[in-house]
Amino acid sequence: MKILDKYILKFYLTRFIGVFAICFLIFIIQTFWLYIDELAGKGLDIFTIGKFFLYFSPKLVPLVLPLSILLASLTTYGTLSENYEFIAMKSNGISIIRSMVALLIFHIFLGIGAFYFSNNVVTVGELKSYNLRKNLAKLKPTLSIREGIFNDIGYMNIKVNKKYGDNDQFLEDIILHTISDDEVNRIVIKAEKGEVRNESEGYLQLVLRNGNRYEDLEANTAADREKFPFTKASFDEYILNIDISEFNNVDLDEENYRSTYKMQKVNELKKNFDTLSLKFNEDKIIFGRSFISNHPIKKLPNLNKPQLESLSADTRLNFVNLINNPKVYELNNIFNMASDEVDIYLRQLSNKKRTFFLQQKLINLHKLTINDRYSLVFACIFLFLIGASLGSIIRKGGLGLPLVLSITIFLTYHYIGVFGKNAAEDSTLSPFIGSWISTIVIAPFAIYLTRIVSTDRRFSLTVFDRISELLKNLKINK
Repeated sequence: MKILDKYILKFYLTRFIGVFAICFLIFIIQTFWLYIDELAGKGLDIFTIGKFFLYFSPKLVPLVLPLSILLASLTTYGTLSENYEFIAMKSNGISIIRSMVALLIFHIFLGIGAFYFSNNVVTVGELKSYNLRKNLAKLKPTLSIREGIFNDIGYMNIKVNKKYGDNDQFLEDIILHTISDDEVNRIVIKAEKGEVRNESEGYLQLVLRNGNRYEDLEANTAADREKFPFTKASFDEYILNIDISEFNNVDLDEENYRSTYKMQKVNELKKNFDTLSLKFNEDKIIFGRSFISNHPIKKLPNLNKPQLESLSADTRLNFVNLINNPKVYELNNIFNMASDEVDIYLRQLSNKKRTFFLQQKLINLHKLTINDRYSLVFACIFLFLIGASLGSIIRKGGLGLPLVLSITIFLTYHYIGVFGKNAAEDSTLSPFIGSWISTIVIAPFAIYLTRIVSTDRRFSLTVFDRISELLKNLKINK
């Protein structure tokens, strides 16, 4: 490695490490405020809080790294250009492109390292942080009841719209689900108001007022199911004693959740992606066959079966002609029954559509995660080329204009990626396009700016200086 390459690499690394540390600290502080509700008031020691941020911090690296590369390269080449060091290089026959070679190689290896970091370290951090959050939620469960979302408390799942009082003990608009031993939600309780009181070491007392209790009865036979489908009871006051003794002996290092897509490596994601896709296709085929075989038209008692079988061959056949000797009252009954059956099947289709949507979304998330880890490699390279080229063009170092440009470019890159991923989750875009769209967008700009620098064109005169001259002319005219 030549002296010039060592000098530029050392100059860049000092700035890169400083920028990365500052950006990482900013995102850590933002994380603290984001999860303050889950940490506050639970009597956690500094070691447990430190573990939480240690496990969470690896997930921030893929977000902080592109911004750090962009800002560090822009300020590095902006400072070198501002101090006329590139003019000295050119006088010795060294072009700006030649000065980028060492850093380009460095960023290729940095991108590859980022891939392995995301594939190995980030997955472990996700596993640890996710399980730690779940375990922390078991500590002092009354404090973990958050407004507007469902919260797990023991064998119950509770949602409240509002909390108030000195200790947030009063609740409003309560929905409570109880999970039975067979993991089926059979009991639903709704109440207008409630109160949490008499919390001791062993149990939590929940007092509900002005509500209803619904229970889906478990029947042994289909006939019993039709006779006694559910029970409903109204109450003025309903007291629940929830056993929370196990919450006082929570093992914060316990890892019961290991199967989410963010915890898996690329080879595991690919394997699960194939399994989920195969199951999804099988479910669609099975549901299609079941839906056709149970079509309500086949349930008519006086149906002409031979004509029904030939219906596909003669689509002009009238529906009424399929029925042998229909009478007026029979037709009315048939049409009423058909209308009811259609409503049932429409609801069934709607429910199945939601199920298939969630299955497809999970498949898309697996594919998005795989492609995200590969796209990060190229994002590191392209963002370096954009930053280095812009730095040498604008000839400004420091944290003024370079900082503004870096944040603008990074936010554009980031939000294009967010838009692509959100669109890919619900299959509006292909998961491949959703993961790569931000990298695809910045690639032409990186190539174009690098060509401008390689041909030594005065791009600054055609853009930045013209804007400055226009502003000066406006001031003079005033």
